[in-house]
Amino acid sequence: MMLEQILVLSAYLFSIGIYGLITSRNIVRALMCLELILNAVNINLVTFSDLFDNRELKGDIFSLFVMAIAAAEAAIGLAILSLIHRNRKSTRINQSNLLNK
Repeated sequence: MMLEQILVLSAYLFSIGIYGLITSRNIVRALMCLELILNAVNINLVTFSDLFDNRELKGDIFSLFVMAIAAAEAAIGLAILSLIHRNRKSTRINQSNLLNK
C-alpha cells in the first residue's frame, strides 16, 4: 500500500473513534472507540517506522508498548464496568455518577 492510503485509513479509524467516543452513551462503546483510536495511532507508528527507520524498529517496538497498555486499559476498564453494572444496574455513562451516593 502507498503511504497516502495508509494514512487515510488511519485518519478514518481515528475519526470514527473520536466520533464514537464523543457521542456514545454506553461505557462499552466508549472503550471500543478508545481502542480504535489506539489502533489508528499504531498504524501510524508502524508506517512511519517502516518509511523513515528501516533498520531500527523503534516504531514497531513502541506500538507493542501501546498494545500492551491498550490491553491493560481494556482489562481494567471492563473490571470497573462490571463493578458499576453490579452496583448501578446500568452501563450508561450519564447514569453512572459515582460521587452521588
